Amino acid sequence: MISKEHITNRFINYVTIDTESDPNSDTTPSTKKQWNLANKLAEELKTIGMQEVSIDENAYVMATLPSNVELDVPTIGFIAHFDTSPDFTGANVNPQIHKNYLGGDILLNKEEQIVLSPDYFEDLRLYIGQTLITTDGTTLLGADDKAGICEIVSAMEYLIKNPEIKHGRIRVGFTPDEEIGRGAHKFDVKKFGADWAYTMDGSQIGELEYENFNAAGAVVNVKGKIVHPGYAKGKMINSMYIATEFINSLPRMETPEHTEGYQGFFHLCAVKGKVEETTLEYIIRDHDRKHFEARKEVMQKLTDELNNQYGSEVIVTEIKDQYYNMREKIEPVLHIVDIAEQAMKEIGITPLIKAIRGGTDGSQLSYMGLPCPNIFAGGHNFHGRYEYVPVESMIKATEVICKIAELTAQKPVN
Repeated sequence: MISKEHITNRFINYVTIDTESDPNSDTTPSTKKQWNLANKLAEELKTIGMQEVSIDENAYVMATLPSNVELDVPTIGFIAHFDTSPDFTGANVNPQIHKNYLGGDILLNKEEQIVLSPDYFEDLRLYIGQTLITTDGTTLLGADDKAGICEIVSAMEYLIKNPEIKHGRIRVGFTPDEEIGRGAHKFDVKKFGADWAYTMDGSQIGELEYENFNAAGAVVNVKGKIVHPGYAKGKMINSMYIATEFINSLPRMETPEHTEGYQGFFHLCAVKGKVEETTLEYIIRDHDRKHFEARKEVMQKLTDELNNQYGSEVIVTEIKDQYYNMREKIEPVLHIVDIAEQAMKEIGITPLIKAIRGGTDGSQLSYMGLPCPNIFAGGHNFHGRYEYVPVESMIKATEVICKIAELTAQKPVN
């Protein structure tokens, strides 16, 4: 199918373009440098023979592979994002290729003695004998989600070159700013025109996901009073101590470092404080909608209790929902998950159907009217210096896309 050299070169070509997004920006895309890859992708889609290629004023890229069957079959889509996380630098990415991985430590950076080790990252042992692409230890890699883009473009190119593979109309979409939660905000679902789609944004080979967290963000603002510390008795109110009470009153074991699977959490992301004022930033996550609502109630109840304790409104908590579990929107059309599962099995992949401990553009798109499960793109250890992707996983993901297209063409529209 796709050669290792071809898909490796395409992937490296993408990840060496800096596309880090910025949560503090109010533009779309949030950084001008995202345009560099967006424009490149639009031109590349034209070059490989895609039709109806467009790039809008917000850098959303879309294109069409026309149907080559006479039957009226569903239009499907494949979506990935081209921005990288602001959690770790994506500038000057220097990919390292490790052929025939033997299962031991990989020295990423000799000068700084940065090592990617299976003793800590056990999943490495799944890929013994394969070709791994890593960072040089000083940046993230960008497999999240440039691996997904690479696979979608490669699959479209393969289908164009092999017209004997029958498929319906296929739409592809590449988005900015997914890493800061805005990837779907300006996605034109009507223009995209698909019956359903798949985001190629998962991790380990075989992952197939149609459940994700319900999510909210909370900002807790604590007011204090500053007076001269030498004359502060009975007068000073130190907002940092009250903020500490708030932090310690939430369930300590219901945090990211103590939870897994379907367990939700409260996550304290940032603290900024002085005597006069302290601000806490939280994210709230839970797969179960009732538990999610209960977590928000816990924070509000704690706010009320501390305000009653101090006899005034020293704490104001603002909670805003961010996205919801897409399972609610996928279950009525569960056949779209079945197709992806069958596609994996037919090319020798064991599907790993599980819930995402995070969010995805697919969640927001599902609530916008475009049901959108998530499929593996192959990368591991996203958002940091230990990120890597097996080339063989990218090839398999490309094959999955082609097989989904083929299977969908066998299911006429009712």
